[in-house]
Amino acid sequence: MSGAEYGELGASLPAMASLNASYSTGLSLPSPYLLLPPPSAARHKRISDVRRTFCLFVTFDLLFISLLWIIELNISSSIRDSLEKEVIHYNFKSSFFDIFLLALFRFLCLQAGYAAFRLRHWWVVAVTTLVTSVFLVVKVIISNLLSQNAFGYVLPITSFVVAWLETWFLDFKVLTQEADDERAYLAAVNVACERVSSTYPRAVSDGQFYSPPESVAGSEEDPDEEGLGRRAVTAREKELVRQGREAMTVVEQILDQEENWKFEKNNDAGDAVFTLEIPFHGKAFILKAWLQCPAELVYQEVILQPEKMVRWNRTVSACQVLQRVDDNTLVTYDVSAGAAGGVVSPRDFVNVRRVERQGDRYLSAGVAALHDAKVPGGRYVRGENGPGGFVVLKSSSNPSVCTFIWILNTDLKGRLPRYLIQQSLAATMFEFMSHLRSRMAELRPVARGPRQQHAS
Repeated sequence: MSGAEYGELGASLPAMASLNASYSTGLSLPSPYLLLPPPSAARHKRISDVRRTFCLFVTFDLLFISLLWIIELNISSSIRDSLEKEVIHYNFKSSFFDIFLLALFRFLCLQAGYAAFRLRHWWVVAVTTLVTSVFLVVKVIISNLLSQNAFGYVLPITSFVVAWLETWFLDFKVLTQEADDERAYLAAVNVACERVSSTYPRAVSDGQFYSPPESVAGSEEDPDEEGLGRRAVTAREKELVRQGREAMTVVEQILDQEENWKFEKNNDAGDAVFTLEIPFHGKAFILKAWLQCPAELVYQEVILQPEKMVRWNRTVSACQVLQRVDDNTLVTYDVSAGAAGGVVSPRDFVNVRRVERQGDRYLSAGVAALHDAKVPGGRYVRGENGPGGFVVLKSSSNPSVCTFIWILNTDLKGRLPRYLIQQSLAATMFEFMSHLRSRMAELRPVARGPRQQHAS
């Protein structure tokens, strides 16, 4: 493929922008935090680690009190006789059954409030702790538990202490840490928006795209809508364009945070997988590889022709362009092949994708979207992707080599162990690179042909 052909390829981006397949499905947020869904939506999407620990402690509370009560039932007689005495012939002054019910009450209220509804207020734990404290104080004063056995001391004291520990944990750990994360998240959003607006004020007018005319200061016109060629018209199309732009911003921020990537593993070919932990979105997987071929060739095969990827990429079984929104934005439907020896079944994805060229790099960024042509509930489990995608970086010293980056953070849905998903994703990324290298090896002779013929 000659230099002139590469130039034509770059100039044709608006007309060719068929975005990447599901495995260009990159991931979750950027730099430390960044923006995709706003914090109000993001925090309901995924439970934080500290909140998960709190829910485990609440479960421990119920199990521990239940264990102590079962031991108490076995002290004087059989469990059956003790249950009949304490449950069927319940007596407030002598029975421990109500302390078990109190633990069950705390468990149901706290799990419903902070796991199911994911409340961010202390009122639920305040109610459970108040009820527990008042009940136990009254019971100790009125009942004769202290004269029965050691459990007359152990059960009320344990229940009282655990209830107050739950209050302390939620108020000083869970809510405080989540509030700090959200403040940092919002601060990162503001910094990211300022940096992107100053660094790439008009990313799509880089010579490889149409150049929209300058907007009049204060104009409410969308620059994309002022340009030539296809543009978003309906409110739905404009929303898809907005999602694509936000995903692109996320990808740019992830690239800027390379010093924070954590190395996970590599393979014999020199490809490396890194991870980046993103609040509210979990772990992002980032593949970085070096290819002995021009960046334009990878750009054409991976980014501009996703429908043809199924011919050489065995990690994808189907890819279809559902809608061309504007010259830089598409909606795609992708089906991934099974993984982990068939343990992970095929998933399908609907993504909105945006393609841009920024200086010496080609980017395809996307995020999960909804589309009437492919609604969830078909033969596949519908996966959901966060913002991310493919990046192809030109070499400043050697135009015949390039760097390839794939950002992936996907929710495969279904009841799959987290460790299995993580191992499956890393293996899939390495497998994809193997297929991509084979494809580039097939195309390189074709790309060299015109140059060799011209030289002769």
